[in-house]
Amino acid sequence: MAISEILASIDREIGELQRARAILSGISALPAKRKPGRPRRAAAEVASPPAKAAKKKRYLSPEGRQRIAEAVKRRWAGQKKAAAPTAR
Repeated sequence: MAISEILASIDREIGELQRARAILSGISALPAKRKPGRPRRAAAEVASPPAKAAKKKRYLSPEGRQRIAEAVKRRWAGQKKAAAPTAR
């Protein structure tokens, strides 16, 4: 038996003994591996905040739309008048 085979056999036995110990003590067999990236939030932080009432969607009436259109046209006319060059 070569040394590498002996070491592999010992490693297998150690792994089996660690799993048996974990089962008997009630702890998971292997420690959780850390994954790369940002850590997850704690359970207390994950709890959702109280739900807010959904905002009612607002609609613009045709009359309101017409008033806005007229106001914009008046504004454009005023800007056009102010920007027009004065004749001398």
